Amino acid sequence: MTSIPLDYEILRLIWWALLGILLIGFAIMGGRDLGVGALLPFAARSDQERRQLLNLIGPTWEGNQVWLVLGGGAIFAAFPPLYAVSFSGFYLAMIVILLALILRPVGFKFRGKIKDPRWRAAWDWALFIGGFVPSLIFGVAVGNVLLGAPFALDDTMRIFYSGNFFMLLTPFALLCGLVSLGMIVTQGAAVITGRTNGLLADRARFYGTLSALATIVLFAIAGLWVAFGLDGHVITSVVNTSAPINPLSKSVELVRGGWLANYSAHPWTIAAPVLGFLGMAGAFVGLQRRLGVPTLLASSVGIFGIIATAGVSLFPFLLPSSTSLSSGLTLWDASSSHLTLFIMLLVTVVFLPIILLYTAWVFRVMRGPVTAESLEKNPNAY
Repeated sequence: MTSIPLDYEILRLIWWALLGILLIGFAIMGGRDLGVGALLPFAARSDQERRQLLNLIGPTWEGNQVWLVLGGGAIFAAFPPLYAVSFSGFYLAMIVILLALILRPVGFKFRGKIKDPRWRAAWDWALFIGGFVPSLIFGVAVGNVLLGAPFALDDTMRIFYSGNFFMLLTPFALLCGLVSLGMIVTQGAAVITGRTNGLLADRARFYGTLSALATIVLFAIAGLWVAFGLDGHVITSVVNTSAPINPLSKSVELVRGGWLANYSAHPWTIAAPVLGFLGMAGAFVGLQRRLGVPTLLASSVGIFGIIATAGVSLFPFLLPSSTSLSSGLTLWDASSSHLTLFIMLLVTVVFLPIILLYTAWVFRVMRGPVTAESLEKNPNAY
């Protein structure tokens, strides 16, 4: 291992940051599509307007799923215990998300096959579910991470999960779900108002300003809840940041407001929630003033700040346990080996820039407004 140029602690930190970047990338890029889908039955009132929204996200939504796939792959390869616990314990919740996401490609392909208004309306609502449900449940999942998942590890590292799907739907978790839904709807509204016109853009602007304002308020309430009404997990034993994985080697205590400890120890981390508030406030102003790209950039900054706030608050925890505190998984005791993380980093350094360049090229090609006239000129439009 001494031949690896980066030590184990640094590699673990790099992969913690990369995992956060991948998840934020999906929230920003995939949030464009999810947000438009969640607004589909409300912002668009006619078949033509709904076709505009479908063709707004239709050419790019599949590529945006790359971020979700990469995030899942990073968890699987870089943090195997986290993958094992989360994908087994949250299995039903993930099935619900996947079933909702499956409605999107089916809806895109089948909606236009029959001109019956009832047929198309049914698929419009299916596409709405495909945007609304994942946006909500992803936030609920983050809320449950902050609460701690009901699992325990025995001496042989076997997992014992004692929860169920309905236990995930607690008030705090649902609040986090609403924060997630609000920021995703704001992202979708920013996309619609930037690339459409007329009444369609005006309606999206109206719903977007409401969602941006709601996100700011709900994010503030969630922060107060974390500070004064939630017990955070705090490691009380000495941590060896370069030791082999062994979650049971530490001791953990619950402390009221413990999730705020990192902000006291490292004041610069307060930038994360500040960006969350400022980004959503900027999106609110941008929607009000009918700004295009600046609104989308502000909304993306808000998403970055909100998700980064959760990551900074949890650090170094990846998935705390609510039933066996010492079983909680952290960055230091749930990662892959030194060599595995290094090889993965080399692969990432090569392929991540390619993905970024390709994504930038696709959005450059697909830029421009989507109007009724542009649909008539495109025989391949949805």
